[in-house]
Amino acid sequence: MRKLMIIAAAATAVTTPALAQTNTGSGNGLVAVNIQNVDILKNFLNDTQIAALNNVPITVQAPISVAANVCGTTVNALAAMRKTGAATCDAKTANSALANIVQRQKLNKK
Repeated sequence: MRKLMIIAAAATAVTTPALAQTNTGSGNGLVAVNIQNVDILKNFLNDTQIAALNNVPITVQAPISVAANVCGTTVNALAAMRKTGAATCDAKTANSALANIVQRQKLNKK
């Protein structure tokens, strides 16, 4: 019985994905949002934060609803893209949700 439990635990450990895996925007509910011009974030980030984002374009992983909003598309369009591969879009505007994602992913703010 104990041997069976150990085997089951080992199988679970092998098949469970690591929590720190990098999100690709495919299959995880996230969309890769490309930000070509950080000036769209000026109403949400301060000058120091904008200056720290000097390596444009930048890409962040955002929930599909945030991505649809800032990229000027629909959730359905991005979901269709995800069915054929990784969903990506270019941000045309920004909002506070995108700014918070940029802070967490690119400026290491929690």
